[in-house]
Formats: sequence, structure tokens, C-alpha cells
Amino acid sequence: MKLSESNISEINKKSNKEHQNQFEFLANTLDKKSIKVEQIIKSLAEFQVAIPSWALGAGGTRFGRFSYYGEPSNLTQKLDDVGLLHSLTQTAGAVSLHIPWDIPEDYSAIKEQAKSLNLKFDAVNSNTFQDQKGAKESYKYGSLSNASQVVREQAIAHNQEVIKIGEQLGSKSLTVWLADGSNFPGQNNFQTALSNTEDSLKAIYNTLPDDWKLFIEYKPYEPNFYSTVIQDWGTSFMLANACGDKAYTLVDLGHHLPNTNIEQIVSTLMLKGKLGGFHFNDSKYGDDDVTVGSVKPYALFLIFNELVYGMQNNPQNPDLSWMIDASHNIKDPLEDLMQSLEAIQEAYAKALLVNQTELRVAQQEHDVVKCQEILQNAYRTDVRPLLAQARLQSGGALNPLGVYRELKIREALIQERGKHSIASGL
Repeated sequence: MKLSESNISEINKKSNKEHQNQFEFLANTLDKKSIKVEQIIKSLAEFQVAIPSWALGAGGTRFGRFSYYGEPSNLTQKLDDVGLLHSLTQTAGAVSLHIPWDIPEDYSAIKEQAKSLNLKFDAVNSNTFQDQKGAKESYKYGSLSNASQVVREQAIAHNQEVIKIGEQLGSKSLTVWLADGSNFPGQNNFQTALSNTEDSLKAIYNTLPDDWKLFIEYKPYEPNFYSTVIQDWGTSFMLANACGDKAYTLVDLGHHLPNTNIEQIVSTLMLKGKLGGFHFNDSKYGDDDVTVGSVKPYALFLIFNELVYGMQNNPQNPDLSWMIDASHNIKDPLEDLMQSLEAIQEAYAKALLVNQTELRVAQQEHDVVKCQEILQNAYRTDVRPLLAQARLQSGGALNPLGVYRELKIREALIQERGKHSIASGL
């Protein structure tokens, strides 16, 4: 199923007058503050977030999974869904594949389909957190960190194969997340597990193409609950440094203990030139993987404030890869992703409103109250007309979720795919 610009344009006409009134009022208000509205709109239009192939079906927990009707049952249908998202939002211009859940059967056809949908392939993601069909060795006791060299070699070979798959698609980065760790004291030797992981990552890194990056993700717990080998940003940072200049830390917003100061982590990594990318989601308790901005929107804004500062002041850090990593089992996955994309753009737009020069002066003068006011004034600004204007100028929908529902897209997908289709790989 494809949406044409004319489909979207016709619906946009119904609310365009109201939008223009809201946009002009906001633009005039910001103009009086010497804020360059057109530059913000340009930045929003250029900001593209990769959609993970695993988020297009209903997610689940270790207790169960409730499928959502009309799920994409193969990679072709998943790309179609990302294409729908991009048509509506104009901010979902990439897809991040999970291997081996989504290995293309026909690379030429998949690349042609992605091109027709104006999509590119972002980071490819390896999977050593579960045993694969036909694998000789098990990852029950770890993969890249395993005490068994044979198991480690299998995990290394899998990651190297994922790189080859990504090369055929035009990807330029590999994301490695390890479930490796231990459930009980004494189960692993911490130093041996970390040394094995470093050696394994170096073996993978040494096969990276010259123009690729290696993203090393971290997580404090789960599925192991006593220790995780790459448990925090410091360990990821250390391993990235050990691998080389093309290796970076990847920050997943859900992969932190409660109340962790993620914005400080982001700032530090950018200062050191080692922040590679983001996995966006939200959480209340842990790695909840819920809709971005649904629980802690102010925290997301504070993170973006540091990201914007870093993008403007840390040329030593490369362009970042932006990806969603959320999955829930009671929402329409496409609606959930639209809400996440909106929250990401909203936090970014608000961060762009912050007068960094004024904030810097207030910091130097130790005017704590003014520092807080500068941030909160930006956060309290309703920037949704800016987001809508950026979409409108790019050919997207003023109200993506409203258009999605008005066109009854989920109903059409159910008609096309069947009520009880199940997303591949989950």
C-alpha cells in the first residue's frame, strides 16, 4: 500500500487555514526573539530517524505477546509500512534491519523497493542474544564473552556476516548489543568475560569496511540479573577506544538504571568524540520500550539540549545515527511510531529554541534561576506548528495520525494481509 502526495494534500487542505494561523502566530513570536524560524524548519525537515524492522509488529514481554491485526509478515511488507510512515511524517527516511530476523531474499528487489519509497538502510543489528536455527553452538552462557572459544568464534562470524549483508544494502554501520552476563555470583570471571568481549569486538572491527562504524550498546541488566558484561556507557566507551577510531558508544534511552543523568552521559561522549548514535524509547521502571516521550518528555528535551550543543560545538564527534527502539503489544505499531517520531521532533525543536549564548552567560554568572528559566521557557513553547510546517513543506501530513485514521490505513492493511498475520522475527 502506498500513499500519494495528492492523498495527503487533499486532507491537509481541510486544516491548512487553522495551521497557517497557528504557525504565523508562533513564527511572529519567535521572530521577535531573533529566533530564525526558517532555519529551525529546515533542521526539522533534515532530521531523519531510522525505523527498526522489529517495531512494525506488536512487541511483547517474556510473559506473552498479543499480535496486532494486519502485521507485516515479511521484509517487503515491513518496508511498505516504513514507506507509509515516511509519506505521512517525512521524518522516517531510513530502516534499521535486524539480522537474522530480516535477511533479504532478493537484494536487488529490496533495494529497488526502498528506493521507490525514498528510504535508505541505516545500521544493521546482529543477534547473539538467542540461539539461531541450525546453529552448532548455544549462546546460553554468552556469545562474544563466552568462556568457549568455539562459541565466541561463531558469534564473531555472525557479526561479520551481518556486515556483509549490510554492505549489499548500502548500510554503513553495525550495532552490537550483547545479552552476555551472569545470573549468579561466581558464575563468571568478570575480567575474563570482559577481555573475551574486547578481543571478539576487535576481531569484528578489523573486518569493517573503511567507511563503516561500529556502535557498541550497553545495558545494566536483563536478561542476566547479576551482571552484564557491557553494563554502562563507561565500559562501552572503553571498548570503543580499544577497537579504534571507527568504534563508538550507542546510547539506548531505556538502558539505564532509574534516575541516571543521561544528558550528562551524552555531553561527555560528544566531548570525547565517541557518541555514535541513539536508540529512542521511554520508560518508567527499566527497559520498558514504550512510546518515546510518553513518560519523561522533559528528560528527553534535556537530552536534546545537550545533543544540539554538541552538534554545534563538538566537530570531533561524527554525525549521529538516530534510531527508534521501542516495541509495545497493545498499540497499533504504526500509530505508536508516529507518536514517537512526533515526540522526537518536538524535543529537538524545543532544544533548537534554547539561546545557547545567553545560557552560557548565565552559567558564567552563576545565575541559576536564569539558567532554569532559559531552558523551561523553551520547553514550554508549543512547537507543534513548526513540526507541521516542516512536514507540509516536505510533502507530508499536517496531522499524520489524523490522516492515518481518516484513510483507514490499518483496516486496509488487515484487508490486504489478513487479520491474524504475525510480524516476522518476533
